[in-house]
Amino acid sequence: MSLSLTLPGADGRPARYTLSGRTPVQPVAGKPLARIAYSAAHVVADPLAAIDPWLQAAVDWESTLAYRRRLWSLGLGVAEAMDTAQRGMGLDWPTSLQLIQRSLAEARSVPGALVACGCGTDQLAPEAARSVDDVIRAYEEQMAAIEAAGGRLIVMASRALARVAKGAADYERVYDRVLSQARQPVVLHWLGEMFDPALAGYWGSANVDEAMSTALGVIAAHPDKVDGIKISLLDKDKEIAMRRRLPTTGGPDGRGVRMYTGDDFHYAELIAGDGVGEAENRRQSDALLGIFDAIAPAAAAALQSLAAGDAGRFHELLAPTVPLSRHIFKAPTRFYKTGVVFMAWLNGHQSHFAMVGGQQSTRSLPHLAELFRLADAAGLLEQPELAVRRMKTLLALHGLEG
Repeated sequence: MSLSLTLPGADGRPARYTLSGRTPVQPVAGKPLARIAYSAAHVVADPLAAIDPWLQAAVDWESTLAYRRRLWSLGLGVAEAMDTAQRGMGLDWPTSLQLIQRSLAEARSVPGALVACGCGTDQLAPEAARSVDDVIRAYEEQMAAIEAAGGRLIVMASRALARVAKGAADYERVYDRVLSQARQPVVLHWLGEMFDPALAGYWGSANVDEAMSTALGVIAAHPDKVDGIKISLLDKDKEIAMRRRLPTTGGPDGRGVRMYTGDDFHYAELIAGDGVGEAENRRQSDALLGIFDAIAPAAAAALQSLAAGDAGRFHELLAPTVPLSRHIFKAPTRFYKTGVVFMAWLNGHQSHFAMVGGQQSTRSLPHLAELFRLADAAGLLEQPELAVRRMKTLLALHGLEG
């Protein structure tokens, strides 16, 4: 099969493109990774379900769990039922809980499988929240359900809290209650408004430095109940500043609270670290990233190289994935999930390009064509012939043959 095809450019004009011939990246099975690395995993929709896709969610459970088994086999953890899984963006709380329960059950049969589960308030519509107490009750309901299933918590940012909170004190009250009750140290989740406009002004201020101080105060009050914090602000300097201020005691092992990078633009340098500070958590970030779903083999191979002391190979593997990630997460950033699922389809990890909520339509054909080129350049088309065949199918669907 010819590994060339006609792709539209940014201006829509078609041009011939031939694949680079780069060998797909593959990690070595069983080798350790240099960091804790969670992939926020997507869900696979069931395209044959007789539903109204914009209004209802139907999940292909076997394909969804198979993707998690793949991530575990690469040494990556799974951050379950997060925004990458369209949580609150097509996937409701009852379906999210079922996803969490199924994933935890599956993990029990996989030695060393790492899972942490999104705990939010999405069963409470923001417009229905009347008080901070409503938000606390919503968090407590999800906490109880996840912990009953044996899950560790990722305490997700709450749209309802962003709506009803009158200032930093309301955030402090909610998180004090949540952390006081958690059975195990949790990962806090600070998602920027570029990912979800409803979270603007989180932690009680539109000023990021003021918001950061509030979050750090919450952590400092409960260092033994916080494993780490994931921030997704797409601002590496803010992340570095915050990780240098995290407690150096507490966390699950008493060695300090971790920073889990959620920066899908600068993850390579943040994970590598800056060498500043005596405490381990001040020098580097661990990872909880949506892009690791799409670049899983490269991420695992790079982290193996870093664990072996080969920083050069680490950067060599991740450098070409950064342009791909920046493209997938370009504004409107909340539509990044389309690119993640598109990659899974190109690489044969699901049989179709259909998404919960019909969100495969949120990105243009030129956007997907450029994603294809960047994935090829990064060595992330795992089965090049299949990828070309599927890309041609999509092109034909849009009226472009050849």
